Amino acid sequence: MAFSYNNLWKLLEKKDMTKEDLKKATGMSSATIAKLSKNENINMKSLEKICEVLECNIEDIIEYIRVDERSLKYD
Repeated sequence: MAFSYNNLWKLLEKKDMTKEDLKKATGMSSATIAKLSKNENINMKSLEKICEVLECNIEDIIEYIRVDERSLKYD
């Protein structure tokens, strides 16, 4: 896991939205929402849709976690 979507969940909470609301607003599948929940890779088009719907920049929803930080968190 090199990327984290924790910022997305914080932004949704701030906007009083649920994952289901995001799914409906973006037209994404349940599988894509599940991948986000697991910090798995999704395609750039899906990230673009999220940014459009939430009126934000990509850095507002995704965070890169450096390898050395990951090893510290999971060891």
